[in-house]
Amino acid sequence: MNVPTMADMMAQGKQPEVLFWVGAAGSYDDRAKKISRAFVKILHQANVDFAVLGTEETSTGDAAKRAGNEFLFQMQAMMNIEVLNGYEIKKIVTCDPHSFNTLKNEYPSLGGKYEVYHHTQFIQNLISEGRLNIDNTSLKGKRVTFHDPCYLGRANEVYESPRDLIRRLGVNLTEMKRHKETALCCGAGGAQMFKDAEPGNKEVNVLRTEDALKTNPNIIATGCPYCNTMMTDGIKFKEKEAEVVVKDIAELIAEANNL
Repeated sequence: MNVPTMADMMAQGKQPEVLFWVGAAGSYDDRAKKISRAFVKILHQANVDFAVLGTEETSTGDAAKRAGNEFLFQMQAMMNIEVLNGYEIKKIVTCDPHSFNTLKNEYPSLGGKYEVYHHTQFIQNLISEGRLNIDNTSLKGKRVTFHDPCYLGRANEVYESPRDLIRRLGVNLTEMKRHKETALCCGAGGAQMFKDAEPGNKEVNVLRTEDALKTNPNIIATGCPYCNTMMTDGIKFKEKEAEVVVKDIAELIAEANNL
């Protein structure tokens, strides 16, 4: 799979159309790497001229900021901004809503001003520009529900681009009772993925998975690698692996288009 780096591009005297910010999960987590690969396949099919930072990409600082370590966040952010501005990056796309939120909303005050897109927004633009089509036959009739990632939905009010892409797959989209502004967090945004459970009689990702299962889905669609992990763990807890799969929208599009 051809994934050029910014260093490669600069060596050739080229400037890509967009920088793909892969993010920590998409770079290091084996399950999330599949989402990154699916999105790269879509970029190639649409003939998008893109590049990644490769080893020059480091943490956005999101985790440090959420944990209250503003000093560490600013150190990490300034390092990234220096690299991004050095390459004269104008447009960034990412599959990670946490990176999306940080790059879009928290980097500008530190001197990092870019057009930032979640991958569902970017794919939607590719379709509207006539650069990409989605096959609506291979998944036709599948029952799908969508879990809103907190840092995409409530934090940035991006609700429609994921749903538009799901509908274009020809599937039957059924909303959970708690969706969009009232969606329940799966726990990843609150760091439950990395720490012991809070006191109580049920993990929050199990509670959110129960919301999803009430729609009787074949597929739980997500737009966040961390949500993907939490919902997959919820499906395993409920012993529904044989009946329900959890997939990112990029994976569904890549599957539909036989990429």
